[in-house]
Amino acid sequence: MSQRPKVHAMARPDAAGRLPFWAMGSLAALLLLGAYEVTAQTAPAVIVSHGFNEYGDLKYPADFAHLDYVNPAAPKGGEISISADGSFDSMNPFATLSGTPGSLSSVMYERMMDSTDDEVGSYYCLLCTTLEYPADQSWVIFNLRDDVTFSDGTPMTAQDVVFTHNLFAEQGTPSFRAGITALVTGAEALDDHTVKFTFNPDSPRRGRVSQMANTLVMPQAWFAQTGARLDESRLETAPGTGPYMVGSVDPGRQIIYRRNPDYWGQTHPINIGRANFDAIRVEYFADSSAAFEAFKAGEFTFRRENSSINWATSYDFPAIRNGWVVRETLADGTLPAATGFVFNLRRDKFQDRNLRLALGLMYNFTWTNDNLQYGLFQQRNSFWENDRLRATGLPQGRELEMLDSVRAMLPEVIFTEDAFMPHSSGDRPLDRSNLRRALDLMEQAGYTPGNDGLLRDAEGRTLDIDFLETRQAFDRIITPYIENLQRLGVNATYNRVDPPQYQARTQSNDFDMIFGGYNAGLQEGTGLTQRYGCEDRDDVFNPAGFCLEAVDALAEFVINASDYDEMAAGVRAIDRVMRHAYFMVPTWYLGANWVAYFDMYEYPENLPEFGLGHLDYWWFNQDKADALIAAGALR
Repeated sequence: MSQRPKVHAMARPDAAGRLPFWAMGSLAALLLLGAYEVTAQTAPAVIVSHGFNEYGDLKYPADFAHLDYVNPAAPKGGEISISADGSFDSMNPFATLSGTPGSLSSVMYERMMDSTDDEVGSYYCLLCTTLEYPADQSWVIFNLRDDVTFSDGTPMTAQDVVFTHNLFAEQGTPSFRAGITALVTGAEALDDHTVKFTFNPDSPRRGRVSQMANTLVMPQAWFAQTGARLDESRLETAPGTGPYMVGSVDPGRQIIYRRNPDYWGQTHPINIGRANFDAIRVEYFADSSAAFEAFKAGEFTFRRENSSINWATSYDFPAIRNGWVVRETLADGTLPAATGFVFNLRRDKFQDRNLRLALGLMYNFTWTNDNLQYGLFQQRNSFWENDRLRATGLPQGRELEMLDSVRAMLPEVIFTEDAFMPHSSGDRPLDRSNLRRALDLMEQAGYTPGNDGLLRDAEGRTLDIDFLETRQAFDRIITPYIENLQRLGVNATYNRVDPPQYQARTQSNDFDMIFGGYNAGLQEGTGLTQRYGCEDRDDVFNPAGFCLEAVDALAEFVINASDYDEMAAGVRAIDRVMRHAYFMVPTWYLGANWVAYFDMYEYPENLPEFGLGHLDYWWFNQDKADALIAAGALR
């Protein structure tokens, strides 16, 4: 049964002598019989709940035993090992502009509330027992559990929560600092197990509580003792409250995370059937090709495949033929990332939309998918590939009303033509009809072919485009696109660099084009402006440097939406505008999980819609592992 938060009218005491909300015995009776009625006339209603959802009911009641999709009897033990490409020189995942953090290096830190893989937008108390907030979300109070400890055994307190919040506000990424300081005006520990956040009344109401639900907690004492900073590259890690802690680190080569045997939350209902492995091992390889060879040899045991050529042609090796490795396609209901060939709009050369459209016409999805990707992918149309959030046809209803409010900022075709769709292509590498269209668009952008076949502008300058990439596996996909651009007359080059150089250049926005993208959510809020807002156009989450005043204005509808339908209408309006703006060439998406693993792992029969959970609610079968070792499949 779905659960609505309980609403109480109550007067908030100050920090000194604060009574616990859930009083017992005769005090509870007094509240019910008399004092409640008195305060109800003078104090605003306060919502008290074990969970939070911005738009609707919670799936799980306060007394739920475990999540529906886990196996509560899953055994604990064993190891799962995965791979990562490239290298790492830091174990601080929050210093995004300093060093390369190791894979999963935030796994030891828990957030105030936890989300689930079978709901959209729901959060449940993890480090807290309940949260309290008024209907206008002008503040939120988290009543903390009194049994939470860090992995070094020290108790977590409200002071640690406030310290971590202030640490991120001072030393987090620039966009996070700007966002959190604009949202939160006060963070205070009312006592050792009660923390209150007060919100800026001018900030959007939506997203306030959910933002603080994602507050993670680190120990104040460790930072005071070590003098460490959040924004520095380092291999030392602060203790966390999570089920895993760092076991060993071999810089650039291997990380092992071990389950904390004294983890405080082992019996918490939201953790039942989860964190089942004793160890999670991450092995680093130079590239995905080397990693695949290592997987075949059993150097690591679980692989999420992202190469269509591998999936279609390479899973015929001894471990597969012997039945030692399982190969499966599992459903994936999450929104695919909005990936494609990203134009760096900070470059003057990409300011003309006609030019961007012309360059996009040279990408042939049909031929690429059929001949290089074995027909396994679908062409991406929308930034939100979801029936509720994707713009379709002509704008109408609430979406149209929102677009009308910014009509003066938009081209009229937004209102008179169907939502922009990617071009179609033929079954040859170079679609000549698209080439002719591209030449016409380039002429409209001021470029004409010279005697050498290269396109030149009115000053005789060629259009030089350097495509930056680091993954060797992408060579076969990008090279035909580069060749088509060259046939158009673009002086296009393909520059594959090592991972550290790629990271440094993309972080500093030093590129012309890359294969990249944007994450999308089934519920959107303030994160929209970090990805697509003008104020954060140079942020790492906005690789294109996209900025459009109309999108900033439309984002306010999403941020301030009072229900899901209002939010969805705003997202559709933004999707329509951004697709027309064409700041990236949309490519493909899969909509499934390709996994291969040595046959010693098991998973629940009812995997949830929005998660794979291989590091979370899968488990280890010791008998199967012993059989693999006896057969010589693993050492």
